Amino acid sequence: MVGGGPGAFIGAVHRLCAALDGQVELVAGCFSQSHEKTLRMGEELYLSPRRCYATYQEMAAAEAALPAAERIDFVSIVTPNVSHFAVAETFLKAGIHVVCDKPMTYTVDEAKQLVKVVEQSKLVFALTHNYTGHPLVRHARQLFRSGQMGQVRKVVVEYLQDFLMVPHEKLGQKQAAWRVDPAQSGIGGTLGDVGTHCVNLLEYVTGDPITELCADKSTFLPDRKLDEDVNALLRFQGGGKGALIISQVCTGEENGLRLRVYAERGAIHWAQENPNSLELYRYGEPRQTLTRGQGYLSDAAKACTRIPTGHPEGYLEAFATIYCDVVRAIRRSIDGSPMATDEYDFPTVYDGLRGMQFIYAAVESCATGSTWVRM
Repeated sequence: MVGGGPGAFIGAVHRLCAALDGQVELVAGCFSQSHEKTLRMGEELYLSPRRCYATYQEMAAAEAALPAAERIDFVSIVTPNVSHFAVAETFLKAGIHVVCDKPMTYTVDEAKQLVKVVEQSKLVFALTHNYTGHPLVRHARQLFRSGQMGQVRKVVVEYLQDFLMVPHEKLGQKQAAWRVDPAQSGIGGTLGDVGTHCVNLLEYVTGDPITELCADKSTFLPDRKLDEDVNALLRFQGGGKGALIISQVCTGEENGLRLRVYAERGAIHWAQENPNSLELYRYGEPRQTLTRGQGYLSDAAKACTRIPTGHPEGYLEAFATIYCDVVRAIRRSIDGSPMATDEYDFPTVYDGLRGMQFIYAAVESCATGSTWVRM
């Protein structure tokens, strides 16, 4: 692991979820820019001090030099956005598979370059848009990808929080400090933090990419430089239209990621805060509520269900599913029968590029008076 040191949130989540199914063991890390903090973190995680490195460059070189049976098989990158590209490139060029937190890079040009590096390396690269690991999200995807729902007509996707209602960055909260800092986060604030989740989720489920968008962004708290609230109109390749609504200053909202897709032969509604059910609508028929763990669900949903129906699974399990999928792909690579990228169930480097293109298109649209911009 690179990043995820003392006080970090997402690093601890990655460690929990990677270990959930007994497929991954954490053995090495560079958890902080401070070697002292890295050693302290390593001690808490019962790691050997010799595999707690001062820099990620040292870690990549030292691990690559170890015998195949001893070196790390992959690295998880859980640093602020600004360093994602450099760390990922270093490990890929050292022959080590990569799992990276989102958004994928600091700039869209870095994202384009990383696509080339991944393609040249032929290694596994996964992006942890973890909501794609929910069983009912995968069932919804199967409904659309199989043609059962028909052409997409309208999509409404929203992600509402009140996380940034107060200036946490001035109150010592590490997670807020880097997210509102353009030097660490990039040109998108809420756009990158939650907007990329929305884009990934809707395109993962529908298979219908956004072609154009028209966006309006706002920043309400003084001294903030990045967007806190964004509304965007969307146009899709298949002719459908949509709306994307994101905010981190919506009083009373906790983690309100919701997806509604209306198509010619039906519609679905899924909400992250109640992830164990999926509303399915057919015109002229009673509304159905599908629940996780049932025999009527698709094989894709069953494959990532761990416990019987009625026992809720949530955020951590969905995250862990991404890691299980990654492990499967890495095992295939090690065995000499690598999977094609389109066989992956998890988000890839191409999804990471889409996320960065979304951020840049939205910022461009806002800068030109909320005009339509190609994505």
